[in-house]
Amino acid sequence: MNNPFHPLLDRRRFLQNSSNALSSIALASLLNRDRMLAQDTANSGGNAGGNIELDPRNPYAPRLGHFEAKAKNVLVVFCAGAVSQLETWDYKPKLIEWDDRPLPGGPSVTFQGPAGNLARPQYSFRQHGQTGKWVSDLIPNLAKWTDDIAFVHSLTSKSNTHGPAENFLSTGFNLDGFPSLGAWVTYALGSECDELPAYVAIPDPRGVPQNGSNNWGPGFLPAAFQGTTLSASSPVRHLHPAGVSPEKDLAARRLLTRLQERHLQEHPDDSELAARIASYELAARMQLSIPEVGDLSTEPDYVLKAYGADDSTNKDKASFARNCILARRLIEKGVRFVQLFNGAYASAGKLNWDGHSDLKAQYDVHASILDQPLAALLDDLKTRGLLEDTLVVWCTEFGRMPFFQKGAKGRDHNPDGFTCWMTGAGVKGGISHGATDELGVRAVENIHPLYDFNATILHLLGLDHERLTFEHNGIQRRLTNVEGSVIRQVLR
Repeated sequence: MNNPFHPLLDRRRFLQNSSNALSSIALASLLNRDRMLAQDTANSGGNAGGNIELDPRNPYAPRLGHFEAKAKNVLVVFCAGAVSQLETWDYKPKLIEWDDRPLPGGPSVTFQGPAGNLARPQYSFRQHGQTGKWVSDLIPNLAKWTDDIAFVHSLTSKSNTHGPAENFLSTGFNLDGFPSLGAWVTYALGSECDELPAYVAIPDPRGVPQNGSNNWGPGFLPAAFQGTTLSASSPVRHLHPAGVSPEKDLAARRLLTRLQERHLQEHPDDSELAARIASYELAARMQLSIPEVGDLSTEPDYVLKAYGADDSTNKDKASFARNCILARRLIEKGVRFVQLFNGAYASAGKLNWDGHSDLKAQYDVHASILDQPLAALLDDLKTRGLLEDTLVVWCTEFGRMPFFQKGAKGRDHNPDGFTCWMTGAGVKGGISHGATDELGVRAVENIHPLYDFNATILHLLGLDHERLTFEHNGIQRRLTNVEGSVIRQVLR
């Protein structure tokens, strides 16, 4: 007997079709999350040459780069205060020979006053690894990593003042108001993690760097791409409403969502409302994900010990170590860009690497905080296989002069030649590229402004620094301004 009803009203067929439809939706969602679906290039970083078309409801949706990437994630370790290359990575035996003699040809006055005589490195250097790289005894644990690191010894900055130099390193401009590197990266590529922010900045336990949020700010990019600050000791603020039960909070959010959805249907072009809804939805997911990722009590004792997080004699070291563990956990979860700070805003180098008065005494303190935790973080990333997809960058805003300041035992600022390095995905290890002169006054071989360093980071993420632009006030702006070249000598 023929069924008098339409096939779609047949219960058996309806259930069968519903099952297939739900399965297809689930599969499409998973494939899209893993970037295995064909994408509209107009909504990908790969078509960047103007502003990227973003979905306000999902501004962090994964987007393709301009070409195949070597790295999926970035961890930037920013040592604030300007670490002396002469006491860490850039060995100058001539400086030992010329110790306590004036520098021929000056200068007589530098940033903070009259210049004194040349001063030998305040720590002994020794060779490490198969490459025999000379590294200071100040950082014995990090020294073991030299065969995996690509050093760039010939970087230059456009400022000898901490604030503008931090801006230049982080944004490509000395002035305030420009997007940070992490903002550019997450604007271009989005994130493959939908439960956590795409961009996280972890301040030093002792405070924020001199230019604070400029180092992780969005500038003129959409506000969604500002870095979210959190640390092992300071979770995201206002994540849970005070004095409101979880049940009432959930009910309020559901009502708010219904009202916003209704308004959005009536005003579909209201991108600000759509972005606000997206931010609320992310905040709701973060109420579950942030406590989990920040709960270091689940870490085994041997991990805490390896990082130095159990060091009861050095509270600052233990706190920084816990931040390093948090950074690894964020990378594990797929956070696109993590910025880990070592050093805060302070005068006379008490809380950062600004060694003007008594460099050795100050560096003894700062190195004891940095060395073991950061080396353990690198070891941990490598052991877990995370360095295959993660680019790790170590940087500082400029270097220091080869002579002491007159009447002091510290070195003044030097933007004309200093060292930063990178390791991990796509990086050729055991490389020392570029050079300063024999006394470390200025870069003389393969000179690279910081534009080149940032262009190289973008390149490893599959981004062409010349094509990643954003129109602002009628100008196509980019991280590297109108300059920059990829440092191909450090690439695999």
